[in-house]
Amino acid sequence: MPKPLNILFLLEDLCFGGTQSQMLTLAARLDRERFTPTFLTLTGKTDLDQRAEDSCIPVRHLGASRRVAPFFFLRLRGALQELAPDILVACTALPNIWGRIWGRITHIPVIIGTCRGGGSLARQHERAFWRLAHHMICNSSELHDKLQQLGVPSSRVACIGNGVDADFFMPDPTQPSARRPVILCVARLVKDKDHMTLLRAFAEVLRRAPEARLRIVGDGPEEVVLRQWVSGHGISGSVDFFSSGSDMRPHYAQARMFALSSIREGQPNVILEAMACGLPVCATSTGGIPHLVRDNGLLAPVRDHAALARHCAYLLEDASPCDMMGSAGRRRVEKDFSFAAMVEAHQRLFARLWAKKKK
Repeated sequence: MPKPLNILFLLEDLCFGGTQSQMLTLAARLDRERFTPTFLTLTGKTDLDQRAEDSCIPVRHLGASRRVAPFFFLRLRGALQELAPDILVACTALPNIWGRIWGRITHIPVIIGTCRGGGSLARQHERAFWRLAHHMICNSSELHDKLQQLGVPSSRVACIGNGVDADFFMPDPTQPSARRPVILCVARLVKDKDHMTLLRAFAEVLRRAPEARLRIVGDGPEEVVLRQWVSGHGISGSVDFFSSGSDMRPHYAQARMFALSSIREGQPNVILEAMACGLPVCATSTGGIPHLVRDNGLLAPVRDHAALARHCAYLLEDASPCDMMGSAGRRRVEKDFSFAAMVEAHQRLFARLWAKKKK
């Protein structure tokens, strides 16, 4: 039997986040007779290291804290030479830049770059760096089209959508229409997620539905600004902030609907999780979101807080569509967004690229 291929996933960190969660799930489900996964991060241990350990996946760290290691770009070369992967999968911005540079210099056989968010092309300077990857993976058709517009040949880019564990994320027995009027948003507190538009929308929702509550789950650099806005506009009593955790199911189970106001996206995991849990979705029409939100929710233009407010208020005032939309989302997840399909697509790609390299 051939020796399993060493697959090295290079990430900035293993903090709670969509990319980190997807890559951990992918690595955990790879066929170990064919692939041996390892993680290398630019930080020290963070939130999801225990998940990797539980899945028997080795994790190496270039740093000792939650911050990116000083001079990580110098340490990275030695780590790549020591680990000597057959295939390097670079995820998030800094790894996509420096992983490709050092990957080429250290002669890693196959280097795969990834684009998994609406702002990734700019942050990763793909116009300059895509040529350093042997292949690119994106998770939405919009990103696929944008990569081709930058000159990436169709033969060098694969579009593999995110998957969701539909056995883990299940609808709660209580239908959304029977729950308290809670609007849930699970997202990192960063500018791309544009929580400010959601807060402005919620302030309008409260005029029509004073009993409504907004639950924001996430961590990030925008937290102070968002809390100050909530306090300054007198809605602190109706907005709850929660830190991220390893299990979001209790939050989904207590919400009537899910809301996301991003200005840039790939294919958000959190929308898939909300769909799997049977929640209707109110979101902005950007990136891969329109591909996810069809008969299971309502879409508003980016930064249009008034439209987002109308959609949320509609589902609060007439709860009956919530159940119908939630059921439609659950059916769609079961049909189109299984983890098994996502993992198999990656395995086929890894095997094909390796076979091509060995010719």
